[in-house]
Amino acid sequence: MTTRVADGVEVRSAFAAARVRLGLVALLLAIAVAGWWWTARQMRGMDAGPWTSLGGLSWFLLVWVVMMAAMMFPSVAPTIALYSRMTRQRSPLSPLIFAGGYLVTWTAAGAFAFVFGAIASRERGDFFVWDRGGQWVAGGTILVAALYELTPLKDVCLGKCRSPLGFLLGSWRDGLPGAFRMGLKNGAWCVGCCWALMAALFALGIMSIVWMAVVAGLIALEKTLPWRRIATYATTTVLLVLGILMLTAPGAIPAMTVPTSSTMPQMTPMGS
Repeated sequence: MTTRVADGVEVRSAFAAARVRLGLVALLLAIAVAGWWWTARQMRGMDAGPWTSLGGLSWFLLVWVVMMAAMMFPSVAPTIALYSRMTRQRSPLSPLIFAGGYLVTWTAAGAFAFVFGAIASRERGDFFVWDRGGQWVAGGTILVAALYELTPLKDVCLGKCRSPLGFLLGSWRDGLPGAFRMGLKNGAWCVGCCWALMAALFALGIMSIVWMAVVAGLIALEKTLPWRRIATYATTTVLLVLGILMLTAPGAIPAMTVPTSSTMPQMTPMGS
């Protein structure tokens, strides 16, 4: 069996499990919908474009966790559903503990992003200021994200995300602690797969609900589209175009706020 065929079989098996576990999938999607609604309310009027202020740590992490549930639960739901089917004779809490571990890994990634931004702003005060280096850093970040799409590391991490059965069989741990550890590990593969796309979201405007939806769509496309290479190349093309536009004509990027002197300062503490 070729890798392409095996990959398609893995995706179909996960979606088959999702159809069997409709209640669990409906719960995860309901959480995602609630996350989108809550995040849109919190972000209203806060989008200052690339490198929008992250606020205080506690506020940012609260918003980040809800964002991750909104963005990631739809694409990880088939994996959690497959895990639920494999543990149907065990605790019904296991899938929720698995999802909790997954979110904990993404929370750690968000904390790292916050600390990195705070250190960069402190060491180089003009690092993220749009009229100084901010535009070039934003464009460069998106282009790096495009290049990462074509790296072996991205390919390995995406393969793990697209092969839920292989991941579950290769990482199996019994009990609720095992469910949590498996969720952590699955989240780690997901971070490895998607960190560059999330960095591109910071460069486009972390408080933009439109670009949040676009990045979530690209993530779902890569994880679920049967034609893996087409999904990867499509994402790479989108990022390349956005990176070039950011460097040459940022005003041409749809729904992006181009920072001005009257917008919120970039990557500085807010309300802390």
